Amino acid sequence: MAVTGLFLPIILAAKMGVGVGTGKIEVNKPLKAGLIYNLPSFVVLNTGDEPSNYGVAIQHRENQAELKPDKDWFSFEPQNFYLGPGQTQVVNTKLTLPVKGAVPGDYFAFLQAFPVKEQTAGASVSVAAATKLYFKIEPANFFSGIYYRILSILTLYSPWSYIVLIVILIAAIGLLIKKYFRFNFKVSIDKK
Repeated sequence: MAVTGLFLPIILAAKMGVGVGTGKIEVNKPLKAGLIYNLPSFVVLNTGDEPSNYGVAIQHRENQAELKPDKDWFSFEPQNFYLGPGQTQVVNTKLTLPVKGAVPGDYFAFLQAFPVKEQTAGASVSVAAATKLYFKIEPANFFSGIYYRILSILTLYSPWSYIVLIVILIAAIGLLIKKYFRFNFKVSIDKK
């Protein structure tokens, strides 16, 4: 019993912590449905004195006035990572607005970072820190959403997307020429 008492204060003194290096991300221009956006990155910091795995996710306020973006619109790189005490990780966020179904208006969400702890028996306290994200989606129709999605994909995978597009256009032009034009080449050699 005395041996357990000696180690108990050390276990209780260890703490987990998390912080973020960016307080707020505001996108000043209205966003367009169908486009893929690379948002400014944010930094996650292990403020505790114990190493841990960390994760990032989207959260909302319970009764927020702004619209709530769908969690599927976001992808993080990396989404899960390991940090020792005092270490930091830069997290990149990609926002993919759907072609159809993005309601125009003002949106708000938290880009939340949190330590991922293994489930153990007993009570546990969750710790998290978040960056506020504000953006606005402008009104659009389905066809403009498709146009912007194609534009995003071309830009995102450039220059390979343009090379593939050029190859497809050359093949289509070749098929059209073959279908509508006939060429006969004849080579004759004069013997003298």
